[in-house]
Amino acid sequence: MTPALGVHIHRGAGTEEKMLAQIVLFDGFDPMDVVAPYEVLWAGGVASGGGLSVELVSLEGARLVPSGSSGVALSAVGPIDLERVKLLVIPGAVGRVTGDGPDTIPAILGRAAQSGLPEVIKVAMERRGIIVATVCGGSLILAMAGLLEGRHAVSHHEGLAVLEATGAQVVRARVVEDGQLVTAGGVTSGLDLALYLLERELGPQIAHTVEAMFDFERRGTVWKAQGTVPVAM
Repeated sequence: MTPALGVHIHRGAGTEEKMLAQIVLFDGFDPMDVVAPYEVLWAGGVASGGGLSVELVSLEGARLVPSGSSGVALSAVGPIDLERVKLLVIPGAVGRVTGDGPDTIPAILGRAAQSGLPEVIKVAMERRGIIVATVCGGSLILAMAGLLEGRHAVSHHEGLAVLEATGAQVVRARVVEDGQLVTAGGVTSGLDLALYLLERELGPQIAHTVEAMFDFERRGTVWKAQGTVPVAM
């Protein structure tokens, strides 16, 4: 149903491209963190009659980017475009959980955090018109670069201690919204994140249509710093 990943959807003449989502690839990314949001957002674009397009990008521009899963790579079609993008999605990594080698998840995320990627994300976070979203360990890339201090956020449950240590206000929810920052928890929460982004930007009818298409219902309540603050129970 979906086009080849990494291939930009070109529309016919006279069709206005209303919104662009870019999902950022880096060496060692988790394919599920990328593919799940890609499919949901792409389907939302179709359901909305072309209201959203999706691209896979990288900091370096067009290239074949190896994931952390052996033998799996995806094509980035170009660089991050802060002049056009509305939704910027940062995935997590996949690799060994234990040990201290270069192929462990902490090492992969650490390399991404030490690249030029956080600088670009920082600029995106400072622009009102861009929503920065993360899946799983993607929030740790921002956190290790000092971009989440004082912000409400979530990550994979095994990364929450690191997230908190960087000064983020950890919220144990599947999806957490803090203004133009939207973070999601473990790997499969990328589906919930993308569906929420569709609801937020294109409306609940589009999100519901995509849910029905994928035969998937979102889990949990999106946490926001709104409403009555609960008392201790």
